[in-house]
Amino acid sequence: MSETQAVSVRVLDREYTVGVGSGEVDGLMSAARLLDTRMREVRGANRMAAIDRVAVLAALNLAHELEQLRAEGERRDREMATLLAALQARLDTLLDA
Repeated sequence: MSETQAVSVRVLDREYTVGVGSGEVDGLMSAARLLDTRMREVRGANRMAAIDRVAVLAALNLAHELEQLRAEGERRDREMATLLAALQARLDTLLDA
């Protein structure tokens, strides 16, 4: 089992310490960079925007993208299942002949 370690990340010029498994540090750092980028995009030039509002809007944007990716993955899974069923039916027909 991996040990948990404290890792510091910076998001929108604020530092946060997060506990993470030793094998997950790179993923956490990548996620922090993505979140920082998105929050900066949401905040734009309005440096006075409330950080909680910026965080919620960035999180909503990321959650929306995640839902779109999930839906696309489910659609691809359904298409693949249909294709595989058709191929199986063709193979069955050829083997029965």
